[in-house]
Amino acid sequence: MTVQEHSAYDAFVELAVADATVVGLVLKGSQAHEGMTTERSDHDLYVVLADGVTTDLTRFTRHRTSELDLVILSLDEFRAAGMPGFERYALARARIVLDRLDGGIAQILAGKARLDAREAFHQAGEWLDAYTNSLYRSVKNDRDGHVRAARLDAADSIRFLLELLFALDRRPRPYNRYLAWELARFPLPGWDTGRLLDAADQISGTGDVSAQRLLFAQVETVARSVGHGAVLDAWRDDLLVMRPQ
Repeated sequence: MTVQEHSAYDAFVELAVADATVVGLVLKGSQAHEGMTTERSDHDLYVVLADGVTTDLTRFTRHRTSELDLVILSLDEFRAAGMPGFERYALARARIVLDRLDGGIAQILAGKARLDAREAFHQAGEWLDAYTNSLYRSVKNDRDGHVRAARLDAADSIRFLLELLFALDRRPRPYNRYLAWELARFPLPGWDTGRLLDAADQISGTGDVSAQRLLFAQVETVARSVGHGAVLDAWRDDLLVMRPQ
């Protein structure tokens, strides 16, 4: 078989389902996010093989066209994918096309979608410190007349803030393209989605110091309530310039 454009995805799925060495097919990306596909959307497909098997499907390794992008890997490799790594969110929201493991593929994906408590706490502490650092730099640069630097630091702070908030909820942060999609369906507990996104837009776009301080006040309250006070207290008197004046 040759994978052809336009019919490539359906044709490959049919071929893979007929191959007993394939234990799972997992579709990620825009095709797995309802309402996010466009006329240019391809199919990003993980092909999961039983460990230690050989199959002619490996001839499609690294196959990539505008229609079909394949990742062919063993079950052990699939378990490790994105753990940690950039692929974790994609797999957390992936759609199962085939699961020959009686729910085993679904269980693996569920594990990627949920950070364990220790991992989440550790990551949240690191992201909180990174967020605070960028916020502090932005406020100082604004004070000293470095407008561009202040705005860039503010944009960095939003990146770190989003990592923090999703870690606090024990979830991998979505890619920017899927942020609004994710929050509309799975809001962050205690946060108003519309206000959070508006604040992110305003701060990353303008570096507005007042908006940054107001947002930091909310973050500080949440962070202290879940045991991250020591991260903030390490900033000592510098916290004063980050809080609302």
